[in-house]
Amino acid sequence: MRGPYDAEPRQESNTARHGDEAADWFTSVMKGPDTVFVCQNCGTQSRKWLGRCSDCGEWNSLVEERAPADNARADARSTFSGDGARLYADIESSDGDRLSTGVSELDRVLGGGMMPGSLVLLGGEPGIGKSTLLLQAAARVAETGRRVLYCSGEESPHQIRARGERLGISGPPLYLLAETCVERVLEEITRLSPGLVIIDSIQTMFSLKLESAPGTIGQVREAATQLLFAAKGRNIPVLIVGHVTKEGSLAGPKVLEHIVDTVLYFEGDRHHAHRVVRAVKNRFGAVSELGVFRMTATGLEAVPNPSQLFLSERKTEVPGSAVLCSVEGSRPILVEVQALVGTGAYGNAQRVTSGIDRQRLSLLLTVLEKRVGLHLTGEDVFLNVPGGILVTEPAADLAVVAAVASSMRNQPVLPRVAVFGEVGLAGEIRGVTQPGLRVREAAHMGFTRCVMPAGNRAPDVTARGCELCGVSTVAEALEGLFT
Repeated sequence: MRGPYDAEPRQESNTARHGDEAADWFTSVMKGPDTVFVCQNCGTQSRKWLGRCSDCGEWNSLVEERAPADNARADARSTFSGDGARLYADIESSDGDRLSTGVSELDRVLGGGMMPGSLVLLGGEPGIGKSTLLLQAAARVAETGRRVLYCSGEESPHQIRARGERLGISGPPLYLLAETCVERVLEEITRLSPGLVIIDSIQTMFSLKLESAPGTIGQVREAATQLLFAAKGRNIPVLIVGHVTKEGSLAGPKVLEHIVDTVLYFEGDRHHAHRVVRAVKNRFGAVSELGVFRMTATGLEAVPNPSQLFLSERKTEVPGSAVLCSVEGSRPILVEVQALVGTGAYGNAQRVTSGIDRQRLSLLLTVLEKRVGLHLTGEDVFLNVPGGILVTEPAADLAVVAAVASSMRNQPVLPRVAVFGEVGLAGEIRGVTQPGLRVREAAHMGFTRCVMPAGNRAPDVTARGCELCGVSTVAEALEGLFT
């Protein structure tokens, strides 16, 4: 019972009720669906947009992406097989069932061919020849009677057919598909049951489970994951093409390189006729393996003897030239290292390199000045590896030292002499890996002397017709190169 001083119950007005409903509607609209902002440089996720990524520091790199629904996440969960755990001893090895691509140098880089169920990523700059190489490999695999599905998200089937006619490809069982939806590609894989699948390229693929644009971090990761499940589940080798950024690394998330089994880089200078395919990751073969190709009017041709190719135009008896015995993976390759030393203008010395790390050159020039007495502080030094090949191993140090000292003294290195060895800061020559392969390749190419680290002189390191000169210091090495 209400007293005389009790307030009457307050009636809610229509205006207040409508105001609350409008506020709830505004909140739901502003909140929106379950979205995240993903950095296209490093893959970092944020619940709100940021002008600068908090992890990598890149500006304006966060793009809004809608997270997949719960049912999509459930559908994405997949396994390679439903047989459960199996005993290690009961599983048969399939190493002998490798699929040959028909291109000898590509098979070499892959470790003898493509393993069934493997996912291979081939990256390279635009116009370097990735699509040409893969179309040649697809045609040669199809000529063996296997079905091959070549899916392109950048070209129409007519454009691919026109390139195939230029390459001399006739009519093997090669299926062309112009599609960018990964789910539709998987439907074609189920319908055709091919022996090899090629995707050109992964940046053009998108999944219906995500609403972001093709090429974003989420789409690249989702498309690669679905292709991985298809490759492992159906035991089909899948080869995908990836673009590279201006820094030379593969575009997309770093997790893409962890998903795939093999990562290949297609390198080369457009102004040179040869191309190089290098393996930087391979679960079924040697890492840093190298394959050399020559670009011709009819496509890419394998080069069985790269040493002969890189030394074919070398001039002997010229100061500033040295021959390096390099090893890439399991392949020895002889390359020429050229150096040109000249007086710097106004004391501003230049250090220009091509094919060799510039910081490594600066270190070796300091060693030459402090340990040997060559005054190079005010001299311009230009270093080049002809042919456009990139040499990264420490065994190239002694060849760089020999070429620079030869140009500085204006005295050519003794003819038919090859070198290899790592140079330390104290001026010592340190041993390198696989000296036997280097020596045998030098002898095979007609070199009669090999200047090498003394630590690599072992009874099993021999070559008929090639004198082995073991050295311990830079000064000792220079004596063996010029006398």
